[in-house]
Amino acid sequence: MKKSAVTSILILLFGVILSAQTIPPDSLYMGQTPPGNTPRIFAQGIISLTGRTEYGISISPDGDEMLFAIGNWPNKRTMIMKYENNHWTGPDTVSFSLTRSAEEAIYSTGGQRVYYYAYNPPNPVGGADLCYSEKNGSVWGDPVNLGSPLNTSQDEYHPCVVADSSVYFENSAGKICYSKYQNGAYQPRIVLPSMFNDPNMAWGNPYVSPDESYFIFNSSRPGGFGSTDLYISYKKNDGTWTNPKNLGNIINTSTSENGAEITDDNLYMTYVSNNDIYWVGSDFIDSLKYTNFVPYVKNPIPEQTGIVGQFFNYAVPDSTFIDDDGNNTLSYSAALTNGSPLPSWLTFTDSTITFSGTPSETQTLNVRVTATDTAGATASTTFKIIIGYPTAIDQMEGQTVRIFPNPTSGLINLTLKSTAVNTAIAEVYNLQGKVIKTGTFNKCIRMDMTGNPKGIYILKLLIDDEISVSKICIQ
Repeated sequence: MKKSAVTSILILLFGVILSAQTIPPDSLYMGQTPPGNTPRIFAQGIISLTGRTEYGISISPDGDEMLFAIGNWPNKRTMIMKYENNHWTGPDTVSFSLTRSAEEAIYSTGGQRVYYYAYNPPNPVGGADLCYSEKNGSVWGDPVNLGSPLNTSQDEYHPCVVADSSVYFENSAGKICYSKYQNGAYQPRIVLPSMFNDPNMAWGNPYVSPDESYFIFNSSRPGGFGSTDLYISYKKNDGTWTNPKNLGNIINTSTSENGAEITDDNLYMTYVSNNDIYWVGSDFIDSLKYTNFVPYVKNPIPEQTGIVGQFFNYAVPDSTFIDDDGNNTLSYSAALTNGSPLPSWLTFTDSTITFSGTPSETQTLNVRVTATDTAGATASTTFKIIIGYPTAIDQMEGQTVRIFPNPTSGLINLTLKSTAVNTAIAEVYNLQGKVIKTGTFNKCIRMDMTGNPKGIYILKLLIDDEISVSKICIQ
């Protein structure tokens, strides 16, 4: 009995050793020659076939299994290839996709679970739901629906599961979302910032590294090389992300690039281009991190208003522009959106990003502010400055002063309505901002404007440290 028990243990250990054996180096990636920094079609003639649409390959952490999708919506199938008995087998339709459209599979960190989206999964929440399957021996189990709040009545696609089991994904509105896995449950989804959800973007297809140090996605934003390009963003110390960088015209082409994933050994990126699967060396992840970041607009400038004859001053907040190389690298300029310089009354001070001056007439200015970094990269935002006349003084809150007559032939009478006022100062400006008359009073005052040209003037009153402004018409 003792010998039999020892024998059984040895057999069990031998079985474990066999199952733990890794794929030979010359069979990794199907024995293909690594691509270096020049992209190559992946497994041409085996996985990537002429005239067929392939999408989203994922390679297991052990390198002995591959999942990829073929076909077109709504009839997509996930295929599987395995390294067994010293050779690669397949491709065959994976078990969880035999009766349903399923794709965009990605292995978990340990490789014992695979996440994907499927149409008509068990317990459907929407048309397409995020699901997972677990491995039983060498067979993948049936789909398990990830449920709410990940899945909604919308369609959810392209899961990417990071080391702590949190999920990045996208929905049918084209928004990249994030759900934190905490205390054994997924938390309500968060829609990621506009840098990942640009309105010009088609589908984002997020890939986030297991440690969440970088983020690769595809976008059709302006400045790209094709219909969609691949971009990378890096997580900063404060938990926010850097302005995304285009992966460049070696990887991105005039066609569509999407569906990127980094292999578990961090050596290669797989992605889709022109309906075929490609792979390329991952050196760009480190090299792009240390190239110049283009500044971007984080908080657009709201509309500003001013009053004819009254000093206008507006400082653009420091949080308007962000440069991930440091905001101290930025210099600023301002002009009208049509390219013309600012009007003569309006001064822009670069060092304080401040607009100031006294407007002499009503107008609406469409202004562009541009931030430029030391490498010459720029970001711009536009806003309006609306200059108008003030509300008539007898309509102002408090009604502290009565002005009559208005219009007038030249004599203006001002009377304080409250005896509690200590001192009032009156100033009359022409539309060029020049002071025409001044006076101090505590009850009433008459201001003689005879001899001045007919037209509109601005009356400014300082009453106990409060300023009121009105317009006066001389006929």
